[in-house]
Amino acid sequence: MTTSTERPTRKGLTLSGACREFWNHPSPWMLGAMLVAGLIGRVIVGDWQITDVLVPLAMLALFPFFEWIVHVFILHWRPKRLGRLTIDSLLAREHRAHHVEPRSIPLIFIPTKSLLWVIPLTVAIAVFAFPRLPMGLAYLVFASMLGLGYEWTHYLIHTDYKPKTRVYRAIWRNHRQHHFKNEHYWFTVTSSGTADRVLGTYPDQATVPNSPTAKNLHAATAER
Repeated sequence: MTTSTERPTRKGLTLSGACREFWNHPSPWMLGAMLVAGLIGRVIVGDWQITDVLVPLAMLALFPFFEWIVHVFILHWRPKRLGRLTIDSLLAREHRAHHVEPRSIPLIFIPTKSLLWVIPLTVAIAVFAFPRLPMGLAYLVFASMLGLGYEWTHYLIHTDYKPKTRVYRAIWRNHRQHHFKNEHYWFTVTSSGTADRVLGTYPDQATVPNSPTAKNLHAATAER
């Protein structure tokens, strides 16, 4: 297993080199397996209808807001004390560690233990929450694609791969400002200025002070 001291950073890192490293970790394979299973199931079931396109279109429009909600309310969860019990999820703990060591490879990816329940839940939603199974399978396929896209984008931002396009440069800058300038803003990962603009967390960076707790969210919690 990769240790927290290993870095996904090398001078002159190429996109192909980053891709090879990406596939050395469990979560891309787990999400990829869900994608393949969903595609096979969708082809077998058939019953193609034009309305099935509405599912991925809606998911694409809502995904930046889903990212924002998960980032703010789950990943940045402040541990709560209930008597002797501390309410604090694995995802929140891992994310705080990710802020402490933003270039540590294992902390970049969705924890395997979390995917062990997230993937079955996603499959259950696909099977039981839609009026037609083909629509549910379309959801499963696109959820897998969005998950893989999130993991790849998040991983690549935290490597030393240099942005080559204007779109990726904006996404790269947006997330790195969250880590290295102020953790209270710029919560989207796979897009820039989408949900953050709508929900008021996309300020002019020149007006935002550097946060002393950007790398230690637990300290920020303890002080409040």
